[in-house]
Formats: sequence, structure tokens, C-alpha cells
Amino acid sequence: MNGEPRTVNLAACPLPLSDYHEIVLAHGSGGKLSQELFRKIVLPQFHNALLNPLHDGAIFPLNGSRIAFSTDSFVITPIFFPGGDIGKLAIYGTVNDLAMCGARPLYLSVSFILEEGMAIQDFHRVVSSMREAAAEAGVTLVTGDTKVVDRGKADKIFINTSGLGLVSPGVNIDPARAQPGDRIIVSGPIAVHGIAIMSVREGLEFETEIASDTAPLNGLVEAILSVTNDVHVLRDPTRGGLSSALNEIAQNAGVGVHLHEARIPISEDVKGACEILGLDPLYVANEGKLLVIASAVDTDRILSAIRAHELGRSAAVIGEITPDHPGIVTMKTRVGGTRVVDMLSGEQLPRIC
Repeated sequence: MNGEPRTVNLAACPLPLSDYHEIVLAHGSGGKLSQELFRKIVLPQFHNALLNPLHDGAIFPLNGSRIAFSTDSFVITPIFFPGGDIGKLAIYGTVNDLAMCGARPLYLSVSFILEEGMAIQDFHRVVSSMREAAAEAGVTLVTGDTKVVDRGKADKIFINTSGLGLVSPGVNIDPARAQPGDRIIVSGPIAVHGIAIMSVREGLEFETEIASDTAPLNGLVEAILSVTNDVHVLRDPTRGGLSSALNEIAQNAGVGVHLHEARIPISEDVKGACEILGLDPLYVANEGKLLVIASAVDTDRILSAIRAHELGRSAAVIGEITPDHPGIVTMKTRVGGTRVVDMLSGEQLPRIC
């Protein structure tokens, strides 16, 4: 110290996040700490008109068309699980993020981070699975990269995928468009993916195997948009589950969300597993379900379109948007009371997607 005044760059030295001075697993949960990490450190450095909406992807004009661009990284353990694997998850995850922007996914990139010692046979299995998933979703993988790190510096394989898609004229899907009076639809039973992963980790056995619901949702979105362009919000409730997705929408749109517990579809096996593990299904990750928020006048048509699709047979209207308690999600319970459904604070299920 030389006694001279020091200049502090506040952008380079942000205020600490709550009481944390280092990254913890919960910062990747998709809940409060994830949101705080992004809003306090990342967003101030890069804020711009395309990033600020905090959509599932950026939407921008290019040569008379509207392009959607999205990226995601996948760090799941185990990498093979009932109903899928990290390869399928990576393809479907980015396809679904583009679909939640109302886009028709077209092209993907992939980057692999491989750990020294990973079995070549496992890597081949993952890549083959990605090829099958891309064909099912109707997208083309056009570029990529591979890196290898020292043994013990990763967990077999990490994957990043990015994607581009086209948004049709007249489609305007944005988290901020949720309006009082809108209805909330979920395309099927929730919490399946997270419980499928956890059952493998914990060695749980059920009368029927719980398999991940991971699936490409772009076909389902096309079916929805075929009956109306006026869908206000689409969201796939992945990390942090139904709760985090709806809390983010409530905060972005400045509205309240009211759910009806009795209407939320949950399979008996998933309910039982959640009870055994002490988990709330509202906070458990999904990989093949979507939320639709649209006006009440369009609800019946949208619900019929979803139920006619193989991925939406059990779709249900689970709540509505309200002008009351803006930024907060509440739920009428099965016993008739009302409780606040807050955003996930800690980490229920680490390394889930």
C-alpha cells in the first residue's frame, strides 16, 4: 500500500451474492441462486435488448426473417438412464429451447468436453444417440468441437449444443406477454425426468420403471401454433421444475400466477418416489413437458391440439394468470388452503441435465 487512493471497478468487483464467496452446486439449480448469479454478475456485463428478456433464446431479424438462437450445456450423471442419455438430452434440450421461442429448429452445433479415460464405446453410443435424436427432431448438426481434459477433471463427458431456428410471421412468444385472465396449460405429468435420474442414483425400484420424459417438443409446438398464432408464453420447465419456470414468468411479466394442485398431473409412481425421497414434484426437473400460457378464449383449441399429439395425451389446464400478488406464484391445495409456491432456494437434484 502506498497511501494513494485506489480506483475500484464495480463492474469487475460485484457485490457478493448473498453470503456466498464461492460457487456452490445450488448456483446451477435453476432456482434463486442461479437467477441471482446471472442477474448480479452476468447480465450487468452484457445487458442488451436481445439478452434482457431472459427468454429460452434470442430472437432477432435477419434479411427479412426472424431468427431464434439458443445454447445449452449438459452435465448429467449418470450419462445413461432409463428413457435416454446425455446425447439425446443435448439435442432435445436445444431443440426445445428454440421451440419455446416459437421457432422451427433447423441447425445445431455441438461441443464435447471429454475426460481422459472415458470408454470409446460409451462415446460412440452417445454420438449415435445424438444422430438418432437429431433425425427425430428434424434438425441438422452442422459444426462442432472436441476437447479432452485430464482424468478426474470432468465426469466422463460434458456437452454443449447451440441451435438456430426460424420464427414464423405473426408468432410473438415472450415471457413478458403473460396477462391477467390467461390460462396455464401443462402438456403432461410433471417431475418424470428428475425422478428417473434419482431412482437410478439411489437404486430405487418400482412396479413399473420410471423412464425420463426427454423428447423433442417442436412437433407439439407446431401443432399448437397451427390452431392459433396468439400464444403468449411457452416454457419447458427443466431445471427447478414447474415452480421455477412459473416464478420466472410471474416476475418477468409483473403478474401473479395461481395454480390448482388437484389439476396438476403427476403419476402415482412419481408421487410415491417423491414421498420416499422427500421431494416436492413442483421443483423436480422435466425434459419432455411444456407450459403454454394463452388467453382463455384460445384455451380449448390449444388443449385439444395438445391432447391430439402423442406427447400431450394427459395435458391439463392447471391455473391462471392474475393481477393479484404480482411476481408471486400461489396454489390452491387439495385440502382447500392456499400456499405460496416460491422459487427453489437450494439444490434438490444436482447434475440433473
